[in-house]
Amino acid sequence: MKFFSIHLLFFLILFVSGALAWPGKVLRSFPLKQHFATGLTFDGHFLWLADYHEDQLVKIDPGNGKIIKKIPSPGFWPLGLAWDGAHLWNVDKLQQKIFEVDPKDGRILNVLEAPSQTPQGLAWDGYTLWMSDARKNMIFKLDLSDGTAVQKFKAPARRVQGLTFDGKYLWCADRYNDEIYMVNPQNGQVIIITQAPGPYARGLTWDGGYLWNVDFQNDSLYQLIRQDGDRYRLSKKRLARITFTHEVKVYGNGMLRTLQTFLSIPQKRPEQKLLQIDYFPKKFIIKKDRWQQPVAVFTYRNIPSNQTRKTLMTIKAEISAIHYFIFPDQVGKLSDIPSNIKKRYTADGSKYRINDPYIKRLSKEIVGSEKNPYWIARKIFDYVRTHLEYKLEGGWNVAPVVLKRGTGSCSEYSFSFIALARAAGLPARYVGAIVVRGDDASTDDAFHRWPEVYLPGYGWIPIDPEGGDQPAPRDQARCLNIRDFTSA
Repeated sequence: MKFFSIHLLFFLILFVSGALAWPGKVLRSFPLKQHFATGLTFDGHFLWLADYHEDQLVKIDPGNGKIIKKIPSPGFWPLGLAWDGAHLWNVDKLQQKIFEVDPKDGRILNVLEAPSQTPQGLAWDGYTLWMSDARKNMIFKLDLSDGTAVQKFKAPARRVQGLTFDGKYLWCADRYNDEIYMVNPQNGQVIIITQAPGPYARGLTWDGGYLWNVDFQNDSLYQLIRQDGDRYRLSKKRLARITFTHEVKVYGNGMLRTLQTFLSIPQKRPEQKLLQIDYFPKKFIIKKDRWQQPVAVFTYRNIPSNQTRKTLMTIKAEISAIHYFIFPDQVGKLSDIPSNIKKRYTADGSKYRINDPYIKRLSKEIVGSEKNPYWIARKIFDYVRTHLEYKLEGGWNVAPVVLKRGTGSCSEYSFSFIALARAAGLPARYVGAIVVRGDDASTDDAFHRWPEVYLPGYGWIPIDPEGGDQPAPRDQARCLNIRDFTSA
C-alpha cells in the first residue's frame, strides 16, 4: 500500500510585489557626486556622509541631495558616522579609532580606540555608540570613556557595514546579501529582513521617520520606509500546476470491502491564489474536520486483490513567496486572540501532550514572565531549534519524547513547538506543503511540515524551528516569517 498524501492543513506553498509600502521600499533617491561614500548619519536637519577617497565629511540637504558643506575627515579612511545631538562621530578603519568631531570645522574633540581591528558602521542610541565589525561579523556597544565593548553579539550576516538606531531597534545594512535588518539590541536577534535598495548597501541612518541608505556601487542615496500599513510583501509570482496523488494497492487473496481516502483541500492564502481544483474520481463528498477545515472524502467498495485505486487532486494556482514584516510592539495581547481560535488551537492533541508535567514545566521555564505573543513564540522557537537536532529516527514521536531525546524530523520539531506554545496559551497549528526541490518539474513524496502561530493583529504566521536551526541570526530569522520553497 503506497500513500502519497498526509491529512493535515494543506498548502501548496511554492512561493508579486502587491504590497505598496513595505519596510525598505524606496520612497525617493538621489544620485551622489561622491564615488566613495561610506558612512551616513542625520543631525536632525541634514544628512552627513563620509567620503573615504577625498577624506571628507559631507553635509547634504535631504530635500534635494545637494551638498551644503564639507569638512576634513579626522583620519585617512573614514567609514561609519553617527550624530550624538551635538557632534559627529567617525570611525577610521586604518587607524582603528573613533573620533568625535566638531561639525563646524572638523576639529577633533575626542578619540577612542575601536574594540576590534576592522571597525565599520557606527550608531548613536541616545546614550552611547554602537559599532559593527564587518570582518568579524560582530556588533559592539561601547563604553565612551575608553571605547571598550560593554556588550557584543553576532552580526546578522556576513558583512554588516551600515548601522543606525531608530529609538528602539538597531538597523544593519549587509553588503553581501544586499539586505537590511532590524535587530533587537538586547541580544542581536534579527526581527525584520528587507531587501537593500542597491547592490552594495553601506551607510545607514534614521531621520526620525525614515531610514536612509547610501549605496557604494551605484553612488546613490535612498530614503526608505521603515514601517507602514503593509504587513507582508509578495514576490516571485508564478503559475503552478500541482497533481496530488493518493494510491492504494490491495495485496493478498482477499477483497478490500471499503476504502475511504481523505484529501485536505488547499486553502486560499495571501501567497496562494487558487484558480482551479479538479478531482478524480468525480464522485466525492466534502466534510469538515475537527478544525473546521474542508476535506474531500472518496469512498471505494469491493476492491479485488492486485488492483489499485488512485485518487487525484489537480490544482492550478498562482503562487508567490511571502515575506512578513512583524513589529513586536504592534502585536496584540494574548487576551486579544479570538476565543474560537484560542479554544481550537490551544487544545491538546495526541502528538502534543500539553498536560504532561514535563511539557507544562518546560513551557513555563522557557516563557518565564513574557506576555507579548511574538516574544513567547520567539523564545519557544529559539529553544526548540537549539535543543533539537534534525535526525530521522523513524515514526512520529510525541513532543515529550522528542524534546527529551533531543532529535527529530521536521514533523517532530513541529510537534514540540506546538506543544510548548499551546501549553503557554499561544495558538499554534501544524502545516504542510508540497515542496519544489530544484526543478519545477519535480516530485515530492516527503513534503515539509512546520508550525504556524496566531499573533493578534497579524493572524497566522509561519515559524519553522527545524529550518531555523542555523548559526547566522539572519538565517534563523528567515524561518520565522518567510515562506519561499521555490529553491528548497
